Parts: sequence; C-alpha cells; structure tokens
Amino acid sequence: MSVDLIGFLGVVLVAYVVPGPDFLVVVRAAAEHPSMGRAAALGAQAGLCVHMLAAAAGLSAIAARSPSVYGAIKLLGAAYLVHLGVRAVLAARRAVRERRRTDGEGVGGHEDGAHCPAGTPTAEDGGAPGRRRSFFGQGFLTNVLNPKAALFFLSILPQFVDDSGSPARQIFLLGILDVLIGVVYWFGLVLVAARLRALLARPKVRHRWELTTGWLFIAIGAGVAAAA
Repeated sequence: MSVDLIGFLGVVLVAYVVPGPDFLVVVRAAAEHPSMGRAAALGAQAGLCVHMLAAAAGLSAIAARSPSVYGAIKLLGAAYLVHLGVRAVLAARRAVRERRRTDGEGVGGHEDGAHCPAGTPTAEDGGAPGRRRSFFGQGFLTNVLNPKAALFFLSILPQFVDDSGSPARQIFLLGILDVLIGVVYWFGLVLVAARLRALLARPKVRHRWELTTGWLFIAIGAGVAAAA
C-alpha cells in the first residue's frame, strides 16, 4: 500500500485543530475534571470508529447518496447539540440560584469547594463514574451524529487510498491512524484545559463559561438544522 502519509497527517491535524462540537464537549468536560475530559475524548474517538467502520463497509456511501438519510442524520445531530446547549445554560442558571441561596442563608464552613455547582465532583475525588460515563456518551453521540465525520471518511480519506490495494482495508488502517492521532490530540487538549480549572472554579467565570458553551452548542445546532 502506497499512501501519502504526510498529506494525510496534514489533513487530519487541520481537521482536529479547527474547533467543532467535539472540541466544546471535550474542553467543557476537562474543565470539570481531567478524567471527564479524557472520557469525553475517548467517547468522541469511539464515535469516529463507527464512521470508520461504516465507511469501510460502504454504509456511509449509501447514506450520502440518500438525501433523506443524510438529512435525518443532520437533524438528529442538530437536535442533540441544541440539547447539550440547553442543558449547559440551565446548569449555569441553577448554579447561580444555588449560590444566591447559599449566600442568603449565610452558611459557613464551606472552605472545600463552597462555590462548586451542586453535583460537581472536586479534584480530589477523581470525578464520579456516572459523570464520566455521561461525558463519554456526550462525546460519542456528538461524533456519531456529526455528518461531517462521515463525509470525511467518504470523500477526503479515499483520496489517500492506493487503487492497487483493498480500499476497505486501507480505509480501516488510515481510520485507525486518524483515531490514534485524535486520542493524542484530545489528551493534550485535556492537559491544557485542566490547567484552567482554577480559573473556571471561580463562580462568575464558571457561569460565563457555561453560558458561552451552551449558546455555542445551540448556535451550531441551529446552523446545522438550517442547512439540513
């Protein structure tokens, strides 16, 4: 198999660097706890594996040739992004109400995370397993329901396939390389985002962060739905 690996790696890196829904999910999770950021990253790459296997099996080609199927996938993805955005906005508003209620009651003795939103694990507990599963699911569904990921394997990746070999096998191998690159990239991003946790732990900053990411999710979802 003769493949332009340098060109392929360049395209893959550009695809990861350009922020998208996956970026927001991973950074938002990492801001809560590094283990959650890694869980979201692994979920996103697991979703990418679904697109890779579908492309290798030819299912992505079938979906792309059917406007109704492709449109349905886009609408599902848009709905899920809006769902994530609404959850983030509501979580930000709940945190503000909780903080006001606590301040109003004048409860003392909250040195260990007094301003943490309710249900937010601290750095010491390593993140609750349920929350990690939740972020893994968010990363997975965000990627699976992203038609751009399917189109990458359908239109971009085949350009690096050698006609002399098995297309399915080459797509599979290049897809695995793509997934591994993504794991390294996302884990590096998690390390960077984790360093900002002290900043995001401040109530006002956390509130603005949740609102910003929430409305970005909603805007992206609305844009996807409008283009469907």
